[in-house]
Amino acid sequence: MNYIFRLKKGQDLKKEIIKFAEENNINAGIIKCAVGCVYEARFRLVGAEGFYEAKEDFEIVSVTGTVSKNGCHIHISLSDKEGKTVGGHLTDGCLINTTCEVCIESFDNYYFDRVFDDSTGYKELIVKKIEEIKKV
Repeated sequence: MNYIFRLKKGQDLKKEIIKFAEENNINAGIIKCAVGCVYEARFRLVGAEGFYEAKEDFEIVSVTGTVSKNGCHIHISLSDKEGKTVGGHLTDGCLINTTCEVCIESFDNYYFDRVFDDSTGYKELIVKKIEEIKKV
């Protein structure tokens, strides 16, 4: 199943993707693409203690990740007015400027869950086939 939805000015990109997955009962999905712009950016950089934060206009040049009603893992790349691109792990706080069009593909034969992993310190993806879950 494919889903396409549009976000409007002021909406939080990550929060709205999670809300959409929950409302549409998405068990296992991927973000195929997302295009638009933000006026406020916030994401975690690899290996960094803090967050990248900026209050300026950026074009969304890439969004990719796994989504489900049980959580998500999303990365984003943004380009500024000079064409410089930054990116990282999407967090709450990326606020849509004029628009953002999001396309998600859902896989009916899989189920994504997230379980805390002591070795990484994060909730990590667990993939199950629906047929395996039905056997239990």
